[in-house]
Amino acid sequence: MPVATVFENLKAGVSIEEVMEEFDVTRGNRSTRCWNLPHVALMPRFQQTRERTWMRIRFDHGTPRSLARSLEGHTVTAARSRGWERLTNGALLGIAEEAGFDLLLTTDKNIRYQQNLAGRKIAIVVLGNPQLPIVRAHIQRIIAAVNAATAGSYCQVEIPVE
Repeated sequence: MPVATVFENLKAGVSIEEVMEEFDVTRGNRSTRCWNLPHVALMPRFQQTRERTWMRIRFDHGTPRSLARSLEGHTVTAARSRGWERLTNGALLGIAEEAGFDLLLTTDKNIRYQQNLAGRKIAIVVLGNPQLPIVRAHIQRIIAAVNAATAGSYCQVEIPVE
């Protein structure tokens, strides 16, 4: 997790304990936490239903993990759960695509400038602000962006600082 994210959340009034829990910061070991919904784990990628498309979503290290609970019907896994938290963006995108992930949910607003996204199969949704209180206040925007994502798409969810 970027150090700036820690300080932004502390300035917003989030306790250090909550930051550590929310962003899955561990002391001395790698976390193996992930959120899987077994009833959708066997569905083909981007399976269409009458209501929406189900996706396998990869959270990067700066994405608040509590968002997973709000993304009903999707299978969400944190980068840390596979030891991918130290990968560069290019490597993370490639490995996530190879592993069958449909969407990367990240807080890195520079990813589109640092990576060639042309030809990518994985959709990318960028959170404009990783502060927990603000993310919680704009959760419906994030859910809508995730649910609207299609293969290879890019979307930055603008989240105003309040």
